[in-house]
Formats: sequence, C-alpha cells, structure tokens
Amino acid sequence: MEKIIIVEDDHEIRNQLRWALAHEYEVFDAGNRQEALTLIKRHAPKVITLDLGLPPDEEGCEEGFRCLEEILRWAPATKVIMITGHGERENALRAVKNGAYDYYCKPFDLSELKVILKRAHHLAAIEHENSRLQSSIDHRGHNLSGIIGTSPRMLEVFSSIRKVAASEVAVLITGESGTGKELVAQAIHELSARRPKDFIAINCGAIPENLLESELFGHEKGSFSGANTRVQGKVEYANKGTLFLDEIGELPLNLQVKLLRFLQVKTIQRVGGREDIPVDARIIAASNRDIIKETEAGAFREDLYYRISVIHIKLPPLRNRGEDIMLLANFFLHRYAKEFRKRSRHFSTDSVKLLETYEWPGNVRELENKIQRAVIMSDGPVIDPDALDFSFKTVKDGRHSFSNLTLKDARDMVERDMVISAMENQRNNMAKSAEILGISRPTLYDLVKKYNISKPLE
Repeated sequence: MEKIIIVEDDHEIRNQLRWALAHEYEVFDAGNRQEALTLIKRHAPKVITLDLGLPPDEEGCEEGFRCLEEILRWAPATKVIMITGHGERENALRAVKNGAYDYYCKPFDLSELKVILKRAHHLAAIEHENSRLQSSIDHRGHNLSGIIGTSPRMLEVFSSIRKVAASEVAVLITGESGTGKELVAQAIHELSARRPKDFIAINCGAIPENLLESELFGHEKGSFSGANTRVQGKVEYANKGTLFLDEIGELPLNLQVKLLRFLQVKTIQRVGGREDIPVDARIIAASNRDIIKETEAGAFREDLYYRISVIHIKLPPLRNRGEDIMLLANFFLHRYAKEFRKRSRHFSTDSVKLLETYEWPGNVRELENKIQRAVIMSDGPVIDPDALDFSFKTVKDGRHSFSNLTLKDARDMVERDMVISAMENQRNNMAKSAEILGISRPTLYDLVKKYNISKPLE
C-alpha cells in the first residue's frame, strides 16, 4: 500500500482525510513543519498534502513555503499537493513555481482530491522511465532531443527542460523568431509521461482569425457555411498528449477567453455545439513577443498569462551563444552535404569569421537556411562567403561593412532575404513560409508587396 503524509494544523481536517484515505493509502499526519519533516525522513512517501497555513503562521503562508522548500530539498522527487483556501490562488501558483506538483482549494471534495492523489502517484511511478530516457541523452549538454548547444545559457535551458518534463504544469517559451521554441516544446513532450501520445502544434498567427476558433476547438456539422461534417479541433487531438500553441500572443482576445475557460475546466465546446467535451492536454505556449508588455497594453489577458506561464523558459538569441554558432554551422553543413550527396565540405577562414560575427536576426533558422543554400550552390569543398550569400562583403574589427547602406537599408535587405529564403524553402507555400518566419500570413503578404517580390504560387 502506498504511503501518504497529510500536513495540516487543523486536527479535525487531519482526521477527516485520514479516515477518507485509509482504505487506499497508509496515511500519516503532521500538524507542523518539524513533525512533517520527521515523518518524511522516516517513511519517504511519494505524495504529500501540505497546508500553507502552518503554525506559528496559521494566518499566513510563509511557514508553509518553508516546509515546501525543506521537503523538496530532502526529497526532490516527492509530489507535494498544496492545500489552500479560496482567494489564495496567487500563493498556490507561487508554490507550483517553487516545485509543488499541484494545488487544491478548500473545502474538500474528496472524490476530486482522490483523483489528484492517484494521478500524482501514477506520475511518481513512471518517473523511473523518464530517468531512463534522460540517461540516454548526452549529459554534457551537446544534444538534447535534437537541440544542440554547449553554451552556458543553453545548458540552463536543457536543465529547465529536464525539470519541467517530469511535471504537468503549463510552460511558456519565449525568444526571438528562429531560436527553436517548438524544438524545446517537443523536447519537453518527448521527456514527459505523455510521450506515447500526440504532440499537436498550432501556430496562432498563421491562421485567419475567422478560422482559428474552428481550428482550435473543432465544429459541428452545419455550424457555418461549408461545415458539411463534424470536425475535431487541435485541442481534442491533443487529448492525453501535449498541445503546443505557437505565437500565442497573436491569439485574438475573444479566443483568449475561450482558451482560458478550457484551461480552467478542462472541457471544450465545438463551434456550433453545446456538448461539454473533456480534454486532458498539457499546454505549452510560445511567443516571440513580450507577453508582459502585451498584458500591460491590454492586448493579452492577465489571467491567461498566469495560466500559461507557471514555468517560463527564455531562449537566448544565437548571437549570444558563442561557440554554439560554429557547432550548429558544422552540424548543418554535414547534414545537408549528406542529404544533397555532396562531397565533404568545410568553411573557409573568412566564412568562419563572418558566421561568428554576424548578428543573426533570424537566429538558428536563418543559419540553417544559409548553410543549406551554401551546400547547394557551392561546387568545391570549401564554403566561401559568396556561397553563404551575406549582404555584406567584409568584416572589420568584428563589425560587418555594408557598402554605403543606412541602418534601415541593411535591415530591409536582411528582411527581404529571409522572406525570399523562406518562400523558396517552402515552395511558395505562404502559410508554411509565414510559420517558418514566425509572422502571420497577412504580414507575409504585406512584406511580399513591400519588397516587390514576384507573386508567389499558391
């Protein structure tokens, strides 16, 4: 029989929980932090319920947080379920950010609490498998689920991925376009208990607003013109798996409300439907925008921000990753040389200097596109600057020299090149090109018009 410890200062509540759980668990209880730590060291339970208001701070929460900190320091794998009163949601979220597994608000609904406890024990039981999966990864940080890097900032990202993968909390990933936000989301999924189920991704900025609700939540037959059959949305397809909401900052306010409701009650209604459909999906969101500023400006709901950002992973731009630039450049060089059946290639000294000193506004995605092009266009074994197709010719004292260009001209040149490169790689598929660039489809059409790029084929 699994062990469980109830940490609660109210004697009557302790007795109630002990009686309710005794048939399923070996139950121990403690009335304060010292008693709790003694029991934990003696019995090593997988799951603990912890009341925030412990003596000598029954009306506050700091003693509860101290207890949580000491529990996780002693037994970091323990699943701690925080018990809070109504109106203490901010403290509950703070506890989750500090390492708690979940929280539950009084008064108790024992059937709901039992479901949470069972899920916590289930997760604890399969973490051994997670450990086995993680042990197969190169722990020097060279490669984590396809993400490559050895820089200190990327090693911190790898560490965060490993930690959050074992939990069920919502994760927000932010960073500039092209930094690898979807790869991080996929890595979290692959290292989680949800790995056997689907990873479903949707780009909130690449789908027209009038179609986005149906894409997310599905629709019933006859719900609008052209709805000839019932269609499931991305949220339903992610049931038991992971739902990745890329560029969530592009989500219209009316859909933010519906997404928030789903996150709160774990049910959805299809467009044109009335049935509540339960969905169990882990949410990972990403944005290249500053969501906090968006919230302050009223463009993004504050309550939704707190729901999706229990854990926040910030990805560094490529220009701040030091030796990772050449590590990635050589990785892509070998990959595409093999793919296009080209003989072995290497970078010239000038090419290395350019790669290392360029600002990389498009980050890893831009680097990959440049290397791919260089492999295709280069005839000999050496990749020179011309093959890389930079908009500048020389480097002086670590700075690129643009011939008689203003800063705006240089930015426009890079932007135009990135649009053309994306459209070429995606064979002029505008939706996919917009997704690759991290912008909305209407924005891509505006750029095509701005730079007089030949009209793309649909």
